[in-house]
Amino acid sequence: MKTITALTLATALASAAAPALAQSQGDITVGFGLGAVIPKDNNGVLAGPTPIDVDNGYSLTITGEYFIADNVGIELLAAWPFSHDIDSGGVKIAEVKHLPPTLSLQYHFTNNSQITPFVGAGINYTTFTEHKAVGPLAGNALDLDDSWGLALHAGLDYELSANRALRADVRWINIESDVKLNGVNIGKAKIDPWVLGVSYVLKF
Repeated sequence: MKTITALTLATALASAAAPALAQSQGDITVGFGLGAVIPKDNNGVLAGPTPIDVDNGYSLTITGEYFIADNVGIELLAAWPFSHDIDSGGVKIAEVKHLPPTLSLQYHFTNNSQITPFVGAGINYTTFTEHKAVGPLAGNALDLDDSWGLALHAGLDYELSANRALRADVRWINIESDVKLNGVNIGKAKIDPWVLGVSYVLKF
């Protein structure tokens, strides 16, 4: 009886020690969530001494990740366009929308709890899909160039089941774009945002 009890206890302990939401080579995860793009302060100066400020933007996001090895995945972030107002001296001068597809190589740590942390780094491509001059610049043609930059990523997955999790994550993305007014370069928008996200993740 003691041997059976010991074996039962050992089995239970081994089961409890199994890593949460373990990621194996060949696994695929898909996440559906919400993202907040929060630009840094002081986003540059355009055609004069007055600095510009890019307001926060919010949108729906989707991620897909393929695990090329145990715990190591390649993730693509996509989203519905984020909208931002651009202010200068407290006056709105532009409205823009952008898409920020980001490709990252990520490492998911192995642990013995429901919470699995991960870190990653990669490259971001930001394309401005809409740009409109308003307020004192209304009637002029405004254009923001696309941007390539470094992206850093970290987050936590909270296991709901073997194939489902809730995720909270944060990214830092280097986004800097040349700004043109009526075809003339008037400066650079240095956005460099933090991107905060929450999502529901499915593993296949």
